[in-house]
Amino acid sequence: MKVGFIGLGIMGAPMAQHLLAAGHELFVRTRSKVPEALSAATVCPTNTAVAQAADVVFLMLPDTPDVELVLFGKDGIAAGLSKGKTVVDMSSISPMETKRFAKAINDLGCDYLDAPVSGGEVGAKAASLTIMVGGDEAVFERIKPLLQIMGKNITLVGGNGDGQTTKVANQIIVALNIAAVGEALLFASKAGADPAKVRQALMGGFAASRILEVHGERMIKRTFNPGFRIALHQKDLGLALAGAKTLWDQLDHSALVKGLEAMAAHEVAQGG
Repeated sequence: MKVGFIGLGIMGAPMAQHLLAAGHELFVRTRSKVPEALSAATVCPTNTAVAQAADVVFLMLPDTPDVELVLFGKDGIAAGLSKGKTVVDMSSISPMETKRFAKAINDLGCDYLDAPVSGGEVGAKAASLTIMVGGDEAVFERIKPLLQIMGKNITLVGGNGDGQTTKVANQIIVALNIAAVGEALLFASKAGADPAKVRQALMGGFAASRILEVHGERMIKRTFNPGFRIALHQKDLGLALAGAKTLWDQLDHSALVKGLEAMAAHEVAQGG
C-alpha cells in the first residue's frame, strides 16, 4: 500500500520503519531529521503532499493542537485528501476533539480512526504495542493488517473518540500505579525491610502488576533513565482531568499525581 506517516519521533520512527520493512511504499513528513533507517521512504515537502501521495496517513504527534495543525492548518492533510482515503491518528490526544476531527475528515468523504498506543519506545521498536482503536468497524478491519505490523494487542473499542478515551483511562491507571508502587516500596524501606524482597513477595499476590514488575525493579535498582517525557504524561493526566470536569466532576487522585509530577519536573529542571 501507499502509506503516509507524519511524526517520526521516539515512537513514530520505529513504527514507520516496520511499515517500510513490510514492503509498503512510505511517504513521510517530520519536523526533525528523517532517521537513516527510513532513507528508502519518500520525504514530502508538506503534510498536504503526504495526503496526496498516500492511501492511508498515520499521525504520531505530541498533543491535540499538533494534530489539529497537521490536519487542518496551512498545507495540512485535509487539503490533500481525496474521497476514500483514511487518516489514522495514533497520537494520544483529547477524546472530545478527536470526535470533531473525525467528523471533519468524514465530511470530506474520507475515513478516520483514532488509534493511540501503549508500550512506549520498547513496544514501538519491538512492534508489540497495544493499540486502542475508535472508529467504524469496516474501516478498522481494512486497516487492521497495517496496525498488526506495529502492534500485537489491537482492540476496536467503539466509535471515534473511544480509542482516545481508552488511552486516557490507561494513563490514569499507569500514573496512579506508579505512585502507589513508589509509596509502598518507600514505606517498606523506611520500616527496615528489604524493598527488593518485598517486591518479590508482592509479585506473587494480589498487588502484582506490570508497574510493580517493571517500574518497581527500576526503583529498587535506582535506574532512572527516562523512557517517556514527563511533560507528555502530564499532558495525558491533563486530558483525564479536563474530560472528568466536562463530564461529571474532578478525578482527585489523578490531580494529586499530576501535581506531584509537576513538582518532580521542577526539581529536575532546577538540578535537584
